[in-house]
Amino acid sequence: MYKIRRDDTVQVMKGKDSGKRGRVLQILFAERRAIVEGINFVKKHKRQTRQDQQGGIVSIESPIAIANLRLYCKSCDKPVRVGFAVSKDKAKTRICKSCKEVL
Repeated sequence: MYKIRRDDTVQVMKGKDSGKRGRVLQILFAERRAIVEGINFVKKHKRQTRQDQQGGIVSIESPIAIANLRLYCKSCDKPVRVGFAVSKDKAKTRICKSCKEVL
């Protein structure tokens, strides 16, 4: 289980898009990668397969390694490390390690 989930806001720590923030669209567990909205664009050549479809060079989001992402805490206003806490009703929740706020 990863500490980053779908619809989390993350910040890229390494690579050509370092410092950029985006929302996680999909987690690829087997590859240990995530697709983040607006991050790691690559060019792909698409062929026109239907009459109404446009062909040509298209930019799409490529998966990025989860190790290069860090969860963004809104209360700290910075990328943070994630910890876990067990509440009294035995529910496991993710917390920010610096401000101890529930993510």
